[in-house]
Amino acid sequence: MNDLGIPRKRVALISTGGTIEKTYNQLTGILHNQYSVLDVMLSDMELRGVEIVRVPLMNHDSAEMTERDHTLIAQTAGSMSQAHDGVVIVHGTDTLPITGEKIVDLLGTPEVPIVLTGAMRPFMVKNTDSMQNLVEALLAVQILDPGVYVAMHNHVLQFPGVIKDRDRGTFVRAD
Repeated sequence: MNDLGIPRKRVALISTGGTIEKTYNQLTGILHNQYSVLDVMLSDMELRGVEIVRVPLMNHDSAEMTERDHTLIAQTAGSMSQAHDGVVIVHGTDTLPITGEKIVDLLGTPEVPIVLTGAMRPFMVKNTDSMQNLVEALLAVQILDPGVYVAMHNHVLQFPGVIKDRDRGTFVRAD
């Protein structure tokens, strides 16, 4: 229970890497996936309504993910959905739609909401969208009906049929 007497939701937070977790290496001058920054992000949030169960699965740039990686993420989301009230997956935006579709293909409609999110700009840089997107995903997973979604930039879209609009830097319906 939270301090208002409301039952807390148990949410599995699966981290896979992506831009949201990129860090700057000052020796090489390159942003890359070296270590997860999610614990730092979570420590800055008021999380009275949820109990976060961290699941550090991988830390890859999604452009380098393989079919095996997408399948592993989908399978992990499926197993986590069996023991939690919802699942949030932090994922790189380049191939996030592939994983969303893979989850739908493997699970159909899960018994709880599964919400993917990421960022166009890393947490470690100015003007990042990462904190907003993570907060939106954590809220969305608590109120959405069972299904597979992406939550970013003040929008929630349901899979299947979500694509990345590279010109606008966000996700849209493929319709």
